Amino acid sequence: MTKAYFVTGTDTEVGKTYTSCKILEAFSQRGKTALGYKPVAAGCDWQNNQWENEDALALQAAGSLRVPLTEINPIALPDAIAPHIAAERHGEPISEAVITSGFQALHQYQPDILLMEGAGGWRLPLSSTRFMSDVVQDLQLDVILVVGMRLGCLNHALLTAEAIQRDGLTLRGWVANQLLDDMPVFDENLATLDALMPAPRLALVPYQQTPDLSLLVEKLG
Repeated sequence: MTKAYFVTGTDTEVGKTYTSCKILEAFSQRGKTALGYKPVAAGCDWQNNQWENEDALALQAAGSLRVPLTEINPIALPDAIAPHIAAERHGEPISEAVITSGFQALHQYQPDILLMEGAGGWRLPLSSTRFMSDVVQDLQLDVILVVGMRLGCLNHALLTAEAIQRDGLTLRGWVANQLLDDMPVFDENLATLDALMPAPRLALVPYQQTPDLSLLVEKLG
């Protein structure tokens, strides 16, 4: 039976894709089939007769199942801006039905682990009235939060965790991603989050080092 999770972040550029890829690889190394899903990606290049996004390509490569890129990333938008604005410029609003049906369609491959990665942070607009978090609520997915360890991360992490729980979803845990090798008082920030976050830390991704994801795989597998 497939176990599916939604991966969100405290902001954009906090390492959601890098962390998701490492998680997929960790499960694959333990003999599990793993698949990543990036339903909405803004910032694509026209290659091989399709719009290709760097993050979606990374998820495709990290998974252990061979799936076409258009299934990994059904909504690919050219401009590297907020997705709902990119969609308006592209002349086609973001369809929640496409996101949901794409997620359900990936179950045909029967992965042991399916990670659906968001774009930006938790409350990413899909339109003037709807958010990616609404889709996650509809799918009733447990959430993994990637915390980009930098100045401001305490506030961003705690507010995001609070929003996830207020939306009635389960925050299964969080991953600390060390974005800089010289973040001031890194250990103290990490200890603060360990004490205040309402869910366990599943892993630490050290700066430019291979993370130990054994606990994460044990908790989520």
